[in-house]
Amino acid sequence: MSLIETFFNTDVLWASLPALLRGLATTLILGLLSILFGIVAGLMISLVRLYAPRPLQLFTVGYIDIFRAVPVLVVLILIYYALPFLGIRFTSWTSAVLAFSLVMAAYSAEVFRSGIESVPKGQFEAAAALGLPFLVTLRKVVLPQAVRIVIPPMTSNCVSMFKDTSLASTVALPELLKEATDAQALHANPSPLIGAALVYIIFLWPLVRLVSLLEKRFNAQKTH
Repeated sequence: MSLIETFFNTDVLWASLPALLRGLATTLILGLLSILFGIVAGLMISLVRLYAPRPLQLFTVGYIDIFRAVPVLVVLILIYYALPFLGIRFTSWTSAVLAFSLVMAAYSAEVFRSGIESVPKGQFEAAAALGLPFLVTLRKVVLPQAVRIVIPPMTSNCVSMFKDTSLASTVALPELLKEATDAQALHANPSPLIGAALVYIIFLWPLVRLVSLLEKRFNAQKTH
């Protein structure tokens, strides 16, 4: 068989398209849920790390360091396969969302911490001089400025998270790569894997370009 017939077999790709679209839907839902929960949790963790009592700060530092150091696949396997030995069982969906959210929260916490610390301390002093409570200062003065700073790196983290969803096939969740692998076995042809790669490119390439545009825009704003 030729290279085209082996890796770019249009008949196999067309027959695999419904499965790839199902996998894409699962990937999108899994990625969006993990990003949503991870970003919200990451913001809370970053605030605890910056402003909570020292013991809680140390706890969040440990959490962030551990979940940034441990591979996502290891976290996923521990949740899905190890926790049942402790009497805790989760479905494939719950395990995947929980694992990805825990890791996303750790990375998001560092991004938010960096963004908040980039806001000049004079903003706090000015708000205090106006009699604004600390929480109001955070919500209305500091966080709006920090969010603009963290958008480029956070978008980059989101791209990475969508790619990491391919690891959910480890727990038999039918995301895009899992569906492509099953289609490959069904048709005895690797074309579905090439199709999955093309889907990832079509979906993620605009996000990658968006990261670059946001970084350029942010750098331009800093120079003015």
